[in-house]
Amino acid sequence: MNFTSSRRRFAHAAVAGLALSGLLAACGGSDSGDGTKSSGPVTLPFWGWANGQDAVAKAFNASHKDVKLKYTKVTDQLTMQKQLTNAVKAGNAPCLVQNTAEYVTSWVSQGALADISQYVGASKNKFNSGSWASAQVQGKSYGVPTSSAPNFTIYRTDIFDKYGIKPPATWDDFIAAGKVLKKHGIKITNYAGEDPSTLEVLAMQAGAHWYSIDGNSWKVDFQDPGTLKAAKVIQEIIDNDLNSKLSFADYAAVQRNYDNGGTATRQISTWQMAGMVQNFTKSFGKWALSPWPTYQGEAARTPAGTNLTGSVTLVTKQCKDVKQAAEAALWMSTNTGAVKTMASPTTGNGVMPALADSNSYVGEAVSDKLLGKNYEPAQKVVTDSLNTVTTDWTFGPDWTAMFTEMQAGWAKVVGKQEKVTDLLAHMQEWTVKDLKSRGISVKG
Repeated sequence: MNFTSSRRRFAHAAVAGLALSGLLAACGGSDSGDGTKSSGPVTLPFWGWANGQDAVAKAFNASHKDVKLKYTKVTDQLTMQKQLTNAVKAGNAPCLVQNTAEYVTSWVSQGALADISQYVGASKNKFNSGSWASAQVQGKSYGVPTSSAPNFTIYRTDIFDKYGIKPPATWDDFIAAGKVLKKHGIKITNYAGEDPSTLEVLAMQAGAHWYSIDGNSWKVDFQDPGTLKAAKVIQEIIDNDLNSKLSFADYAAVQRNYDNGGTATRQISTWQMAGMVQNFTKSFGKWALSPWPTYQGEAARTPAGTNLTGSVTLVTKQCKDVKQAAEAALWMSTNTGAVKTMASPTTGNGVMPALADSNSYVGEAVSDKLLGKNYEPAQKVVTDSLNTVTTDWTFGPDWTAMFTEMQAGWAKVVGKQEKVTDLLAHMQEWTVKDLKSRGISVKG
């Protein structure tokens, strides 16, 4: 699935009513940015990594006289976290930062973000509820959502037709299809050793909650029934050698593998199709979309995506012009031209907008070049996915550190050095210990 490279997600990051000692002591509004107008044009440094943002920044500057964006492209999401950490410590953080939902709670707990509720609250109804929650902690807004993450399967129609395989409706079907393809030297999916988001999204889909709030404490549970259900599916795929093991460190090699038919499916969102469009040469028109596989006997439920997964534009507390930064973030997420630029897999990142009514952008976010005759039916798959997205997942205050620890164990799982359940047992113990070391009340 490989969501980590420029990852993903919108999910329910809000933790209403939370009053945890040591967690949000540094939260609150900015000491600056009271809305007073600076003399001359206001310049807002803006860091991001997504394709198309430079064009959006130029469009903003062309249409605004008193406020200008100074855009700097960062390599990727993980590099962003490192550079932002250094900038916050040095006291020169940019005003606006692209990020994803899983990092919001962590940055708020570090006192790095400004509460912009007073500037953006009136625009709440312009966004879908899940996306709006992704930029909030304890009911306060620290940014503006930029994208949603409908999830689905994309598969090679020529390969499936050749071997008489139907698009897998369930994970059992998916494994069965993988066993058929294996006989012909083809993998059903790819598990990159550095990317445990596969485990995360399958657990999310199964109703798991690695982090939740219990009274005035965090509750940690990496071994609940939903997570174990996900682990069973993943373990069977690995044990039967149904997965490729290509690292996204060599992004071009991964894309060649899909293009050449070495791997026949991906569980992805719209933004990941952009990389396929930009790198393929042989398989255009041979791909189609189908719904995300369900667990046997369960209703359709798609994970909120990892990334990669919905993005948010955050406003930092060190920004001297918080009001203008908040308004600029709103413009980038709601202006029709800006939204279309980012929705297109050609001009932008192929992301679905975070807007309440985003159906009209589906055609922009999927590629007719990639899908060919399957382009029209694909749009319904995307629209249906938006109606079944998980909205009750919470990211913990040490998510970055936890995910880094999980990456090391996931590499061992993919390499068959340990089982998925071994990794989960380790993460349960490690995460509880890590939260306690940070002075955060925790149960688990």
